[in-house]
Amino acid sequence: MSLLKKLFGKTPPAESSSAAEAAPVPATALASAPAAVTEQNPAENPNLIRAYDAYGREIYVTREQWRDNVLLGAIEQNWNDAEQLAGLIIQSLNDNFFEEMIRPAERLVELDANSERAVVLQAIVYMKVGRLDDSEKVLLAYCAQHGDTGIVLTNLAKVHAERDDESKTLETLWRALQLDPNQDNGLGWYQAIHQDHGGDVAGVTAMRKVAALPHSWRAQLWLARGELGSHNYAGAIALYRESLARAGKPVPADLLMQMSGDLGNAGQIQEILQLAGPHFDVQAHGMRVGNNLIKALMYLGQLDDAQRLLNQLYAQNRPDWKENLAYWDGELAQARIGDGVVDQPEALRFSMLLGRGPVWLAPVSPAAVLYPAIPPGRPLITFLGGSADVGSTADHAQRQLADPAGRLSRALPLYLNEQVALRCGLRTQTLVPWLAEPDPGFVLSSSAWPDADAVHHARQCEQPSAYVVVSHLVTKADPWTATVRVLRMEDGSCIGEQSASFSMADPAQAVSSLADSVLQWISRDAGATVQAPPAAYRVPEGASFPRYLLRLEQLLAVRCNSADANRPGALNGEREIIDGNLRQCLEMPDSVNARLLLAQTVRAMKKIRPDVVAEFDAHLARLQSEHPLTEPAQGIVQELLDQA
Repeated sequence: MSLLKKLFGKTPPAESSSAAEAAPVPATALASAPAAVTEQNPAENPNLIRAYDAYGREIYVTREQWRDNVLLGAIEQNWNDAEQLAGLIIQSLNDNFFEEMIRPAERLVELDANSERAVVLQAIVYMKVGRLDDSEKVLLAYCAQHGDTGIVLTNLAKVHAERDDESKTLETLWRALQLDPNQDNGLGWYQAIHQDHGGDVAGVTAMRKVAALPHSWRAQLWLARGELGSHNYAGAIALYRESLARAGKPVPADLLMQMSGDLGNAGQIQEILQLAGPHFDVQAHGMRVGNNLIKALMYLGQLDDAQRLLNQLYAQNRPDWKENLAYWDGELAQARIGDGVVDQPEALRFSMLLGRGPVWLAPVSPAAVLYPAIPPGRPLITFLGGSADVGSTADHAQRQLADPAGRLSRALPLYLNEQVALRCGLRTQTLVPWLAEPDPGFVLSSSAWPDADAVHHARQCEQPSAYVVVSHLVTKADPWTATVRVLRMEDGSCIGEQSASFSMADPAQAVSSLADSVLQWISRDAGATVQAPPAAYRVPEGASFPRYLLRLEQLLAVRCNSADANRPGALNGEREIIDGNLRQCLEMPDSVNARLLLAQTVRAMKKIRPDVVAEFDAHLARLQSEHPLTEPAQGIVQELLDQA
């Protein structure tokens, strides 16, 4: 059962009195601000605030930056908008901005004097800054004018608690629960008071007392948790059904979240789908409930249903959900592969796919005019990779998700390809080992291509090659090693070979060294000249370089998996692919090749996942508008994006 408990961990409820899950305030004013520097995980640093820029990128800024550059401006902008102002106050209270919320809370009451929400927020702000008399005054004034309400009395009880008046606290809290027995904080507080005084029995008795009140549904949730703990599953299900019947429509998100989480921890997975599934609404319940439903669907093997739910959540365009959704993307992809065993290895059929030119710059692309033309009579260089010794002892074919070794085995020949094409002015093409049957996908060989095989495959191409460049990785231990060999097609001889070692996280120097060697060998043997890269070709350096290699491989993956519309491959992580390209363009806004890499990826993705491409429309338009390239590159990239 420990695995189930790990999967269905309970998320503590937020302190907000609202059951709605509010979207985060975008930090548009900080779109170009540097992230705060810290050695620890920024999410665990109380002095940093998580925000999202206009492109959905997560950033962490100091409290001072947030207050001065975002919060104060947002308050001023929404000074006359009660709804927006209330949201800002709630978020700011959660971020422990109390003094700063005094004026906004008072303004909210001016805008909406009869609103319970406005008065409660004003009272909370006063309470947080120690103005207990003012807090009590505004709460009592509201009750005198509009009558008692559960939330107002609960906050009045908090004022009494701050004054250590226990009897008045408990009396006021009970009155609050009689009016609204489903206040999360109020109910938990009431149960805790009794449990502290009389132990677990007193706590359960208090909860049953609340459950007996008309319209109560939250107390039933807590009582059901106790029944699950006692393995009285029938009793728990009865309480859940009663809770659902009383809660109304739409069912509160925290009801479904707690119920599904507790059922999961108790191993009652099927009941999650039976009880929570029919009530789920993606806009009302979002990630908090969707998370547990995806877990349940995956546990029961209902992968297609889990994918449909995941797509619904992605479509909400919530940057704060991105990491969680990406996790389930990977888990679903792995679940489809299962143990990786190939049932009928004799049915495997392999082939070679061919890509001409750099992966982002096909010879027939409209973007070809941005780079020096390569005459048709120039020597043709073929690149072949797709092999890595990962140290596996398996002696048979296995299905697996793409891993760093496999990705780099395909990215390295793509990078060497564009270097030779753009710096030597030679024609280039890349051969990609591909599984045609039974399921399309890349092939990763554990052994380096023998020279004779590499030459043979290059000779099968329509146009004759002058050289074939073979690359191979050894990734059994850190550091990794990459080896390149350049073979002359005329006689199969090796005109150059080099190996370079590097850490998986920092391949830049090693890969650049290998590329320089390949350029020198081919230029010397073919009588070509190595030139400086064109102005429209910029490759990132340092920590960004491996991400550039990844984007090359991902464009290849999207193209290969979309080549046959009738049998598309099993692509996963589609949103990360586009988002990663978008981020790369923001890191290098003047790089033409980075922008073309993004545009070609989006065009290829349109063939298999137009719904995913549509989710990025606004971000792509913003990139083109805020970071335009010089013409004619800007217009050509826009033309490619318009086609998508």
